[in-house]
Parts: sequence; C-alpha cells; structure tokens
Amino acid sequence: MSGKISLKVEPRAEELDTITAAVEEFGDAEQWPSDLIFRVNLVLEEVGLNIINHGRTEDLHEIEITLTSVPESITIEIEDNGRPFDPRKDAPEPDVETGVAERSIGGLGVYLVRTMMDELHYRREGGRNCLTLVKGRVE
Repeated sequence: MSGKISLKVEPRAEELDTITAAVEEFGDAEQWPSDLIFRVNLVLEEVGLNIINHGRTEDLHEIEITLTSVPESITIEIEDNGRPFDPRKDAPEPDVETGVAERSIGGLGVYLVRTMMDELHYRREGGRNCLTLVKGRVE
C-alpha cells in the first residue's frame, strides 16, 4: 500500500497524543506491523519532545509532520522553526557503556532515533529545521 498524511501540531507535550493516534490509524490503514507503528511513535515522541523542550523560540508556533508509506519504506519528515539543531552533529554521543545507575540523565533520545531508523537527513532551510527519517518496512 502507499499513502501519505500530514499533521500540523502546536509545540506542546499534550499534542503527542494527537500524533500517536494519527500514526496508529495511518499505520493500521497501511498495514504496518505493530513493531513498526511502535517504532515510528517512539521516534516521533523523542523528536517532538526535543523540539518542545530544547528548540523553543518565541516564534515556534507549530511542528509539521509528514508520513509517507510505500511498500519498501516509511519516510518521516519533521519541520519546525525552532533553534537550529542538526542531530547528526549537534547531539553529543551518549555514554552507553556505563551502567544505568551511574549514567547521567538525558542524552539518549537522539541516539535512540539514530539507531531505530535506517536513514537520518537534516537541512536548515528558510529558517526551519527539516529532518527526514527513513525506515525500511519490517515484515
């Protein structure tokens, strides 16, 4: 199956429920396996929270998300006009060797996104962060 949805949400944590519901409905319609729906929702929650908590500027009014589903892959496009942030370069490498109890809190969100997706592309265009994530279909 092939399909596409676009969402525009306010940069508020409460909107994550709206995103989750839309992904579940779209994923079901596109016959995604449940683990793929889970992965996409987790990635969108991590990226959304990073935008809300760290990208905030006075001008941040909405986050735009586009999901494109084709038989081979899922593409997630996320745009916002928050502070510039290239997750490939600006996120520190997390300490994944130290035990959980000794590890400092935070810093794993971008790592999680990188490891759960097959591709991650970033560009800054027209004062907007444009993040594109691709995940091959898992059957």
